[in-house]
Amino acid sequence: MTTIGLVMIVRNESRSLEKCLSLAEKLVDGIYITDTGSTDNTIKIAQKYNAHISEFEWCNDFSAARNFALEQSPCDWNLILDADEYLVSGKRADIQRFVDSGRHVGAIERHDSYREANGEISQSCVFTTRLVPKGTFYEGKVHEQIISELPIAPLNLVFDHDGYLQGGKGKRNLEILLEELDSNPNDSYLLYQVSRTLWLMKEFARADGYFERFYQLVPDSGTGYRSSGVISYIYNLLELKKYEKGFQLIAAEKQSLGAYADFHFACGTFYTQAIFADIQHYIGYLPEIEQSYRRCLEIGEVPEHEGVFGNGSFKAAYNLGVWFEVNGKAKEASAYYKMAAEKGYQPAKERLKKII
Repeated sequence: MTTIGLVMIVRNESRSLEKCLSLAEKLVDGIYITDTGSTDNTIKIAQKYNAHISEFEWCNDFSAARNFALEQSPCDWNLILDADEYLVSGKRADIQRFVDSGRHVGAIERHDSYREANGEISQSCVFTTRLVPKGTFYEGKVHEQIISELPIAPLNLVFDHDGYLQGGKGKRNLEILLEELDSNPNDSYLLYQVSRTLWLMKEFARADGYFERFYQLVPDSGTGYRSSGVISYIYNLLELKKYEKGFQLIAAEKQSLGAYADFHFACGTFYTQAIFADIQHYIGYLPEIEQSYRRCLEIGEVPEHEGVFGNGSFKAAYNLGVWFEVNGKAKEASAYYKMAAEKGYQPAKERLKKII
């Protein structure tokens, strides 16, 4: 029978490691953990789960650490996780069926939690390659990528990830990314990661130039990160109040990103804030607000688009509710607030009470 190993690199993960291992241990035959310098009780937690433990001296290179960790596992296939990723659904049988069905590398579905500017916690979806046959390795010092000629296929495993709520990773990752970018200044993927990292760190002015270079260099198709980068660029331009440039970008991308609810959600947000900023100048975009959020609901939630949960459902419905409420249409507003509230969206429940 095919053997499956769980391979991890860790450092001071006592907050989350127990939860991660308690859920993931049932998926694998053995656990192989490489520690990169923990000073808390991470090792003791790993020993509790009979993990094979090795040590690696950290060198600001995630691929080097992951590749060392992969070499410690004798298993036929390896599932690669971080300590802040927790199994939500999926079984060992799902992995077995995947490896038996053909030669692919497997991408897990991961739900990333993050805190918005208003304090609200949201989740976005990403598919990331994490199940690989023995002999497969990584490249890239940060946001490392699997090197494999095998095609990527979705694996029936879903994980929650709460690492972005903890903070502190942006500055560390940025230093490594900028070092890599110095050596590869025209790499659109590195430009995407640098600009996104700065955007998430709320360094919008600094991100602007990197977004512009990313947009100039990213291929029109064939990359999984283009849509995310362009949508993030729209939000960054909004933060900088570069409305004219944002409208130009939206117009240029309507065809290529028209199938993405997240794109239309970004458009609706952009139109709204631009009009608030200068109603006389941008009043012509007023009908676009409603159309944008309606389009979000028409598209719905598409996990494969790796967007924010709710942009194709309850968040779009809530924004339509706000739109109708400010326009004095209480009946329509209530209908959309109710739609969002039925999905458990608390702001919609609160607005619904006030309208009633």
